Amino acid sequence: MPDQSAVVSEGLRVVRGGRPALDDLSANVKAGRVTGLLGPSGSGKSTLIRSIVGVQVIRSGSLQVLGLKAGSAALRARIGYMTQAPSVYADLTVAENLRYFARLLGVPAERVDELIETVRLDAERDKVVNDLSGGQRARVSLAAALVGSPELLVLDEPTVGLDPLLRRDLWAMFKRLADDGTTLLVSSHVMDEAGNCDELLLLYEGRLLAAGTPDDLLRRTGANDLGDGFLRLVEEAGR
Repeated sequence: MPDQSAVVSEGLRVVRGGRPALDDLSANVKAGRVTGLLGPSGSGKSTLIRSIVGVQVIRSGSLQVLGLKAGSAALRARIGYMTQAPSVYADLTVAENLRYFARLLGVPAERVDELIETVRLDAERDKVVNDLSGGQRARVSLAAALVGSPELLVLDEPTVGLDPLLRRDLWAMFKRLADDGTTLLVSSHVMDEAGNCDELLLLYEGRLLAAGTPDDLLRRTGANDLGDGFLRLVEEAGR
């Protein structure tokens, strides 16, 4: 499984606002792994994610997701997508939200109880989402993305604004999902999270700076930590 690719882009080019948001991007996301999509704000992370889930117009190049062209109708039930902003109904309870998405996907009702336990919201299951903390709302969104047991789970800045303990718990959950065979693509602009990933894709100004494991990046740059390694790559790219 890890030798296969869940996502493959070749010469991918996306233009937004008259400027290239992704420029000749060729990369792959390995199946059954946690891949970190890292880079500063404006580097193209969210554009790549939107392209993968099929809601972004692609100017040129190719993008294959789970062996199909990105945006194919057959992919809808195979991809879970967690957006930066909570993508659940604020006026419904945790359980009501998950039951609604379960009905849409034709998933058995017992899946709701399983997911509430997975994201550790047992005590909040009957609370209205609008009354939850930011971290709790993020976990409801994650549970909603997991309802259909997706093969590919795409998470756009899932830990932004969360406290260190919750971030730690979420990364442990991501690891468990990958161990069970799910492919995860997790975007972040926080370089200290890169060490939690099996693989890294580092973007800068719409281009791929580097790809590989965290250890690969350290060896390539001779840096002592991943943040410093990324800065060295940025400096090299600007010369």
